[in-house]
Amino acid sequence: MRLGVIDVGSNTVHLLVVDAHRGAQPLPASSHKIDLRLSEHTTDEGEISEAGIKRLSTFVGECLTVAEDQGIEDLLAFATSAIREAPNGEAVLQQVRDETGADLQVLSGPDEARLTFLAVRRWFGWSSGRLLCLDIGGGSLELAAGLDEEPDAALSLPLGAGRLTRELHGDPPAPDDIRALRKRVRSDIGRVVREITRLGSPDRVVGTSKTIRSLARVTGAAPSDQGPYVARSLERAALSELVPQLAQMTADERADLPGVSASRAPQLLAGALVIEGAMDILGVERLDVCPWALREGVILRRLDWLEA
Repeated sequence: MRLGVIDVGSNTVHLLVVDAHRGAQPLPASSHKIDLRLSEHTTDEGEISEAGIKRLSTFVGECLTVAEDQGIEDLLAFATSAIREAPNGEAVLQQVRDETGADLQVLSGPDEARLTFLAVRRWFGWSSGRLLCLDIGGGSLELAAGLDEEPDAALSLPLGAGRLTRELHGDPPAPDDIRALRKRVRSDIGRVVREITRLGSPDRVVGTSKTIRSLARVTGAAPSDQGPYVARSLERAALSELVPQLAQMTADERADLPGVSASRAPQLLAGALVIEGAMDILGVERLDVCPWALREGVILRRLDWLEA
């Protein structure tokens, strides 16, 4: 069957179309996305602005048209931290529903972590043993660990690359801002690290998300055009060397790095500070990069619910 997923994230709104059936690998058929950056369309009170809501509704409407044109049989639509945390989030959902007919379901932070963990487990398989998964988006950082398809611990912290970039002023950012952000990131992770480390040492540590893929590419991982089956990783030592370099670059200079898009370049430093901090505190030397993440986890869970 042909499935579609509309993912309303803090950075992008993305329609992914896949051909799949229960027990089979979902095969991407098409993709339609926009860098909407909902987290930047907020008022001083943290509400999503009317302009942001309008852009969201317009693009969701486009996604529905594309889904129909692509012959999608089942369409799943969900939203993450940008709408989850907005005081007017329910009103946003209602307006999108009224204008497009799309019923966006808001995922909790722990559910994001669980579904991403499911995707990682299915990608790497049971031979990977105990998994630890790190996923960073525009609004939050998810951590999950466990032996099975359902993690034993699933956490979400408000440490997204887009959110934290707003705390860095200047281009390149002021050193005092970078230092303060580094300290806060590590303090926030340190408060919850016991929930992960109490489960024992992982056999494999995995990173997902565009930010981690970009950091891996900058530090020497294979480019995306070599396909999803090429092994890619992000080494802590290489990342620790990269962070001071990113701190001295402008956003335009970061955009010239391999694997870094102009739209993601402003957030790369904040994302690197979060991932470096998490790897340090968790004692992780290397992240294996997984091409599957939250969207694939949503699809896999939906397929699991289909009747055999």
